[in-house]
Amino acid sequence: MSVINPDFVEEMKPFGDDIALACFNCGTCAAICPLITDHFPRKMIRYIQIGAKDRILDQAQDLWKCLHCGLCTQTCPRGANPGEIILSLKRYVVENWRRS
Repeated sequence: MSVINPDFVEEMKPFGDDIALACFNCGTCAAICPLITDHFPRKMIRYIQIGAKDRILDQAQDLWKCLHCGLCTQTCPRGANPGEIILSLKRYVVENWRRS
């Protein structure tokens, strides 16, 4: 069972742009991503929005499948920059792995 932390968006600010809330989960990024299935990066962005950091950490290996090609960012209708959000999550995971 996931613990929901509405302040998680604030925790993410030191790791990159504060743009996760700009995403409205339309799924365009997941549809265009050439490498990932299972609604990535859409689901990771949603996990930030709802504060499900345990799910992010449980599925952290998926973050390194992203090669930061930019297709998701180019097609995002809200300018949420999903690629940068994924980079921020990578930074977050590395920092939290060091602490454990």
